[in-house]
Amino acid sequence: MPLSEEELERYNRQILLFGVEAQEKLKKSKVLIVGIGGLGSPAALYLAAAGVGELILVDFEKVELSNLNRQILYWTRDVGRLKVEVAAEKLRELNPNVVLRTYAVRGDEESLEPLVKEVDLVVDGLDNWETRFTLNKLCVKYRKPFIHAGVHGLYGQLLVVIPGVTPCLQCILPRAPKETRVFPVLGTTPGVLALLQVNEAIKILTGYGKPVINKLIVYNGHELVFNEVTVSRNPHCPICGRL
Repeated sequence: MPLSEEELERYNRQILLFGVEAQEKLKKSKVLIVGIGGLGSPAALYLAAAGVGELILVDFEKVELSNLNRQILYWTRDVGRLKVEVAAEKLRELNPNVVLRTYAVRGDEESLEPLVKEVDLVVDGLDNWETRFTLNKLCVKYRKPFIHAGVHGLYGQLLVVIPGVTPCLQCILPRAPKETRVFPVLGTTPGVLALLQVNEAIKILTGYGKPVINKLIVYNGHELVFNEVTVSRNPHCPICGRL
């Protein structure tokens, strides 16, 4: 799948870094983003800008005014519209080379399984643990890289899951934390974590660089500190222990 002249110019600064072959790998890649909110919005923007060939966006919610401090794909005029529709429109304007598919559905196992099966990588843009655990299970089942992030206030965490190589999300959190429907968050916090997610996704998809594996990255925005916590697979994990 060769790059066009337009694409060679569009991605020139990246190609100077990792070469045409890596850029062609991005063009051939298919990425699923579940949740197009505080994490999913900037993740989708940067994946589209980087030249990922196909993005699949899943989110059943509509834009609300309280989203606008952090969900940067949406503007005041978009309030009341489906997030996936608005996101796809703006991402197509940003980069018409990217194929965009949208699903305005709840992220349950039935709707997510066929999508996970067909993609190269999955990005966690969620704000609830039940769906995260479902997505983690499906990614392990189909051996798909899964990049988890979560945020609260000025804090965040990042975990790169490579099934069979690294711990999965349930190795780290055997039980889902208590759900909080509305929680405080500074708009920059999901932005920071989402860009780290995209950074890892690009490394995995292109083979350029070293993904941060077997580590939980913890972000403290109060003091601008990143900590690394070494993590390992749980051989008795009900999700990935059999791998």
